[in-house]
Amino acid sequence: MSTTTLDTSAQPIDRFVSAFQVNHGQALNGTNASVAKRREAAIQRFQELGVPTRKQEAWKYTDIASVLDRPYTLPLGPNEADVSARDLDPYLIDDLDAHVLVLVNGRPDHSLSQLDALPEEVTVTSLKDAGTHPAFKAHYGEYADAEDEVLTALNTAFVQDGAFIHVPEGTELEQPILLLHVNAAQDDLLMQPRHLFVVEADAKARVIGRQLSLTDARTFTNTVTEMFVGERGYLDHYVIQEEDDNASQVLSRFGYHEGDSVLSTDTFTFSGEVVRNNMTLTPDGPNCETNLYGLVIGHGSMHVDNNTLVDHVHADCVSNELYKHVLNDQSTVVFNGKVFVHRDSQRIDAYQSNDSLVLNNDAQIYTKPELEIYADDVVCSHGATAGQLDEEGLFYLRSRGLSQERARILMMKAFAQDVIDVIEVEPLKALIEDRVQDRLRTFAS
Repeated sequence: MSTTTLDTSAQPIDRFVSAFQVNHGQALNGTNASVAKRREAAIQRFQELGVPTRKQEAWKYTDIASVLDRPYTLPLGPNEADVSARDLDPYLIDDLDAHVLVLVNGRPDHSLSQLDALPEEVTVTSLKDAGTHPAFKAHYGEYADAEDEVLTALNTAFVQDGAFIHVPEGTELEQPILLLHVNAAQDDLLMQPRHLFVVEADAKARVIGRQLSLTDARTFTNTVTEMFVGERGYLDHYVIQEEDDNASQVLSRFGYHEGDSVLSTDTFTFSGEVVRNNMTLTPDGPNCETNLYGLVIGHGSMHVDNNTLVDHVHADCVSNELYKHVLNDQSTVVFNGKVFVHRDSQRIDAYQSNDSLVLNNDAQIYTKPELEIYADDVVCSHGATAGQLDEEGLFYLRSRGLSQERARILMMKAFAQDVIDVIEVEPLKALIEDRVQDRLRTFAS
């Protein structure tokens, strides 16, 4: 795989603009006039917005500028990482019957994927191969905010490949789609994959993204995922973040769904250096149900920033948001969640809650729940809590014969359980249960 290295002697903006000129011919669908136009507009907008700093409210507690100010290399051309099916066996979820698309360093590898049982009418392929697909033409770039979100603009300018999923009208996909995102970088690589999921009217799909590292290289992944759900459709998108502690990422998801549909996101963060999850979901039709769930198990010096927006542009909708954080060591979690209800969006039920369990004095939580409401006939609530393990509860469990370690594990697990319980794919639920249990066991010892 050929690469170009960012010139760290130049200003951050200049080094990316210079790399853009080198990267231009290698980009996604470089000959597609519509995509090329978006790319040119995006790099210009990136220049105007500049690299985010902590002086900006949206990045007040997360120093993404320092993460970007490293001598990364940008991949150009085909992926040459040496990854075998044996390397991936430990990351295939036990007892999960799924259609598997493997992405190595942000690019699909069909030789490692398992898509033979995929129904003929369903498309799961690389974004690069989807350029002529009608759903790609109709939806690519329509929901991702490259105008105001600087890292989305950066992704739009540099994107080379990613995953494309299309579930046609009336198709209910029984088996979930498992996207294995494999970080196999041997050097300081900056990857910018782009994903597009289109679930048409009366269709149903579950997508599981599992992010993992096969090396301990210092990397940065800037991912953008666009999701569309048609009328009466259903999409549940699970993400498991468990890359190496040297890996940083920004994952920006933009979801748009029409009337009587359900769009759910579930994010489980277990590791990483700096992890920023941006989420913007827009229910645009009556009787939409929008769900956002998240669980962070913080350890070491992890820094996790969850930034969410539910944009209620239509009346008669429901949204539910629940995030839980368990923080140990010197880990930091930031939660900034907003529910925005427009003036004509009457009869909205919107619920938001984020709760943090802080296990020592070195861990930090910054939380900012927000409601911005311009309609009268709504039921909206938000809440945030932060605290430590309840000593009376620990004493009660100890009095019933449990060890100190076992009592602490039970209380931490109970705190996280309601986020785990929303998982509807049983093998995935079992995996998350095990991952949480393993991590909490180290906290309790």
